[in-house]
Amino acid sequence: MLSKNSVQFIDDLKANNNRDWFLDNKKRYEVFKKDYHQLVADLLDAMKPLDPSLEMLEVKNCTFRINRDIRFSKDKSPYKDHIGVWLSSGAKGKNRSGYYVHIAKSGSFIAGGFYCPEADDLKKVRKEIAYFHEDLEEILINKNFKKEFGDFDRNESNILKNPPRGYEKDHPAIEFLKLKSFETSQKFDIEEVTKKDFVEKMSKKLIVLKPLNDFINRALTSED
Repeated sequence: MLSKNSVQFIDDLKANNNRDWFLDNKKRYEVFKKDYHQLVADLLDAMKPLDPSLEMLEVKNCTFRINRDIRFSKDKSPYKDHIGVWLSSGAKGKNRSGYYVHIAKSGSFIAGGFYCPEADDLKKVRKEIAYFHEDLEEILINKNFKKEFGDFDRNESNILKNPPRGYEKDHPAIEFLKLKSFETSQKFDIEEVTKKDFVEKMSKKLIVLKPLNDFINRALTSED
């Protein structure tokens, strides 16, 4: 869980996203950062027994800097007004599927899968789907998966209009093969994060995504 003061800090930072305000509130930030890292540690403690692939992760592998990279962005706000937690056997910077927790004043959610893979990794995932789509279908029709997440997140930006090169339009898994991103998510109210059972509750939801992550990571790590 996060303290209400930490949630308030996120809210205040969103309304005052500038260096002067941040420096004036540096002590608040340090308390918030400690709270954030404790939340990550608690999530790791809860998730590691459920997914042994996370065993080597430390808090530093799962957190993000509060500073935004504004070099190529029209939005020059210097700080992130949300926090993220990324739990993956590949850690940050490695191409692996994983579990994600996003905490923001508006738009908090949990998610899992593989977000916007690069071309080579996308080919690997599509190849796995083409040959083993029954495995993927079994994962997606599981009653717990359907209850918590329903299906992959789908929108116009992450679905091809036509079959990808090398695949016929009548392939039995064509609707999966046309995806450009393989993630699923569930929203939650930010007030949930201040409750004592937040970590326990979210861990039970996140672990439902383990079979999907295993399927994708199998594709990424298998030899051709």
